[in-house]
Amino acid sequence: MLDVLIIGSGPAGLSAAIYAKRANLDVTVLEKLYMGTGQVAESGRVDNYLGLPGMSGYEMGEAFRRHAEEFGVSFLEGEAAAIAKMQEGFEVSLADGRQLTAKTVIYAAGATHRHLGIDGEDAFAGRGVSYCAVCDGAFYRGKTVAVAGGGNTALDDALYLSEMCEKVYLIHRRAEFRGAAVTLEKLKAKKNVEILAPAVISAVKGEKKVSGVVLADGRDIACQGLFIAVGMMPQTELLNGVISLDAAGYAMADETGKTSLAGFFVAGDVRNKALRQVVTAAADGANAAVSAAEYLRQG
Repeated sequence: MLDVLIIGSGPAGLSAAIYAKRANLDVTVLEKLYMGTGQVAESGRVDNYLGLPGMSGYEMGEAFRRHAEEFGVSFLEGEAAAIAKMQEGFEVSLADGRQLTAKTVIYAAGATHRHLGIDGEDAFAGRGVSYCAVCDGAFYRGKTVAVAGGGNTALDDALYLSEMCEKVYLIHRRAEFRGAAVTLEKLKAKKNVEILAPAVISAVKGEKKVSGVVLADGRDIACQGLFIAVGMMPQTELLNGVISLDAAGYAMADETGKTSLAGFFVAGDVRNKALRQVVTAAADGANAAVSAAEYLRQG
């Protein structure tokens, strides 16, 4: 039986693995993708991780994984299909029929961005299409961008981008916005912000990089970037009935990573929190591993 089984090998899972290994615990990282390093690998460039500016997300993820491997962390490729609490620890069943047992579990499977599902979206991901204004906004300083969405994230992203971009189009499929009215009023007062609602984006266009978006009514909007902010989907389906989740499906846990089930911890984007970045994922992983080590010592 393992001391710690970590599900997910993104920044949160790998950080947890390093801290668990440093605590002299028997730890294995379970990842469903071959040599996977999490969502960070999708970022064309990461400029806001302390000490490592300008590194591509793929390179950063690889560096994190090498760090864990050099510490002697064990990796196992496989997809968790079910999690059950046992008298002493947990049993994790894999999709291929294998079973793993561990005294503690750190769940760091992450979250995925909702997509618009339009022509050109996937082709231009990382080349003008972004799902994180805080991560990538600085690359569009002085340029024209569009933000798709009508919730708080979309409104906040548009406001954030308006401080650095020449022009920001806020495009929402409905006339009414779900986001905070006070933020919407601030956007309406901005001279470099144009709100297009109701309006539906039907395609992203360009050659090597994004040059604009096409609306369903035929209008072409020239822009160098499209920020899609239509929500996140936490990868917590396995946790239904295992631990407490909030209304959006995020695991209920504070910075310690402790959940409603003793011995079961969460880290990274699956946790209910305000900021989801590489740096906060790494911090979550460290905290969850320390919590797991303390739990094992007390047990």
